[in-house]
Amino acid sequence: MNIDPAVVKAFAPTGVLRASINLGNPILANRDSATGEPFGVSVDLARDFAAYLGLPLELVVFDAAGKSVEAVSDERADFGFFAVDPKRGETIAFTAPYVLIEGFYLVREDSPVRTNADVDTANHRVAVGKGSAYDLFLTRELKAAQIVRAPTSPAVVQTFIEQGLEVAAGVKQQLQADASKVGGLRLLDQRFMVIRQAMGVARSRGEQAAAVLADFVEQKKASGFVGDALARHGIEGASVAPAA
Repeated sequence: MNIDPAVVKAFAPTGVLRASINLGNPILANRDSATGEPFGVSVDLARDFAAYLGLPLELVVFDAAGKSVEAVSDERADFGFFAVDPKRGETIAFTAPYVLIEGFYLVREDSPVRTNADVDTANHRVAVGKGSAYDLFLTRELKAAQIVRAPTSPAVVQTFIEQGLEVAAGVKQQLQADASKVGGLRLLDQRFMVIRQAMGVARSRGEQAAAVLADFVEQKKASGFVGDALARHGIEGASVAPAA
């Protein structure tokens, strides 16, 4: 693949392509307990995109989505993997999504909350991961309930338990895994949002760079790369997004 050298330079002005990796979403990235190395669907895509541009890759790893977004917006990293959100879109040019992930609410077994509509009342406090897609979405959508921000998405259930909150919000799989360890908790029956997980580059890098990244994502969906990566890493509850 011949990529315009100007686009390659736009993506990697330092000569090394720096990928912002968020470990706060375990569906897409984790750290190997033995080696400490990041792995997952987003890491696979990052490596493949570096090869696509013919560049060496550096993984810049964060524990929360907000930090990952800031790194790309501030050009401390060259591209990243984010849930599409209009607030983030002020500084990030998103591709079409490559993966769709469901967001759910978690409550205690004896909670009177039975449906998503029951959540938004003045006496409810909802735990979310600070700066996560759920935080951004629920900050706009909830009118009466109070949002309580855990430092990271994986810390949501811990915050929910320790502070005696009424509701936790997050990735379905993460909530299920945490609930199985704690006991006495249940997910509501319906998702409250679908997260459109995309790749993104700072708008300051130019429209041509954004177009190249968007085309790369479409190729990876169409070729089966994304679906194969989900299967290889044993990811359930996430699906390959349709073609743009």
